[in-house]
Amino acid sequence: MNSYCENQEDNHREEFLEILNQKNIQTVFQPIVSLRDGGVYGYEALSRGPKYSALHTPDILFKCAQQYNKLWELEFLCRLKAFEASFEMGMEFKIFLNVNPNIMEDIKFRKGFTKEYLNEFSIDPKRIIFEITENEAINNISDFIKTVDNYKEQDYRIAIDDAGAGYSGLNLISDIHPNFIKLDMKLIRDIDSDVTKQSLIKCLNEFASFTETALIAEGIETREELQILIELGIQYGQGFFLQRPNAVIKPISKDVIEIIKEENANKRKLLDNSVFDVKIDSICKLVKTIGPNILVSQVDELFKKDETISGFCVVHKDIPIGVITRNALYKKISGQYGYILYSNKPVKNIMDKNFMRADYQTTIDVVGKDAMQREFDKIYDFVVISRKDKFYGIVTVKDLMEKLIEIEFVYAKHLNPLSELPGNLMIEQALERSINTKDKKTILYFDLDNFKAYNDLYGFENGDKVLKDFAQILKSKIPDDDFIGHIGGDDFVAIVSKKKTEQLCTTIIAAFNENVVRFYNKEDALRGYITSKNRNDIEENFPLLSVSIAGVASDQNKTIFDLAETAAKIKKKCKKKQGSNFLLA
Repeated sequence: MNSYCENQEDNHREEFLEILNQKNIQTVFQPIVSLRDGGVYGYEALSRGPKYSALHTPDILFKCAQQYNKLWELEFLCRLKAFEASFEMGMEFKIFLNVNPNIMEDIKFRKGFTKEYLNEFSIDPKRIIFEITENEAINNISDFIKTVDNYKEQDYRIAIDDAGAGYSGLNLISDIHPNFIKLDMKLIRDIDSDVTKQSLIKCLNEFASFTETALIAEGIETREELQILIELGIQYGQGFFLQRPNAVIKPISKDVIEIIKEENANKRKLLDNSVFDVKIDSICKLVKTIGPNILVSQVDELFKKDETISGFCVVHKDIPIGVITRNALYKKISGQYGYILYSNKPVKNIMDKNFMRADYQTTIDVVGKDAMQREFDKIYDFVVISRKDKFYGIVTVKDLMEKLIEIEFVYAKHLNPLSELPGNLMIEQALERSINTKDKKTILYFDLDNFKAYNDLYGFENGDKVLKDFAQILKSKIPDDDFIGHIGGDDFVAIVSKKKTEQLCTTIIAAFNENVVRFYNKEDALRGYITSKNRNDIEENFPLLSVSIAGVASDQNKTIFDLAETAAKIKKKCKKKQGSNFLLA
């Protein structure tokens, strides 16, 4: 037996050394996908051994490298192959590279990331993100932090990999302040049904937002996992459900992009339909602009005269054509010859033409999201506001963030905490608008039948799950342009287009009936009823949960009280029928 193991180890050693000598490593790429719009942020470069070899997987490859003291040689080969593969594709994309933290200080590692070396492959340091696993023990943390800071100063980005898989991750994160935190796939697995994991990731997301760090969820394998991650606000994702690793860069499937866009639309629906639909012009400021031919030296003087000015918009014939920020100017003219080179040249030669602009009627939440998705070195630049393409003013990031926090706070106060749907105040305002609009609308009132009996027998926690599930059905089935509200308990309301009301009711009932059996044990589900006490404390048989939908035309009622009174009469008739039903006035 020992002889067999020794032979096996010798075979592995010979095969591993042969792989190194022959440079028999293939690079495959897996996309890091935006969970907001389905766009690709970058690709993780993953290394593979020969296809049918026992050393095909990276785990075994790197275990061999450590065992035979060839870690640096393998790391260098993997890096080289990744650079060659990206160069051969002729495409510019961000590359996430797995790095053992203990070799980052090695002089040979540094040589592999000099600008001269990267220029051979047409790679800018800004395109490279070092992924450092928290599972790997770091020999000297203080020296390691200095090394990481040195790479950051050279425009490389840093990601903590497998966060949540080890126990030292929080210390490592707080010590090196990474640009990205990659959540370990064990945290992501079945997160849609694990409240504890959801709470943990919510906390991590708040931390990431506070520290301006982006979260990347690894190992997404199901639609349900993707949906809950979008709901939790995670910025990026990676995994087989989005796309498997491939030697060739392929576009993300249309189905995946559609799911991401649909889930984000459902999430935005609340804010988009809310009374707090604030436009960006409400915080826009009209400020001094400069022309494209003003000299750099004159701009320098303007900045010196007023230290509160962070930058200028360059305007030509009322059209904004560029911006010049204080930081960008002094970065350009600093140094031994900077001022001499640029001082007598027009500002149009050095202005940033790729600046962010927004129409004055764009909502604040949209501008805020777009502003936060800019490159890191531009994230604090002001936003140029235009009206009919002409300069209208600017909005600072400080003013933008303060207004967003204010709106979010006010808005959150009026959401139902369980379903996160608009509560009674916002429902009343939406109903008022529906009565006064010329568009023909139907107000749908939803009531879950036998809910009290279910709650009494199965408990409030399971009752809450039913309500959350029904809220999710409404969000997924009702179009984005329509309104959904949660009156309280098992009562919901929606304001929808009159044309498709019947089809919508049928779809919602079908989805509810399909889902509802999941909330019962097998015996009750098969029997088709439960035994619970009624309001008189007498045991009674109650059918399974069903939904009654009462529909009222908005143009047939003068006030919201008339609407409620009409709906109550219709709902009473509807509830007399067995099972799920709808009745329209």
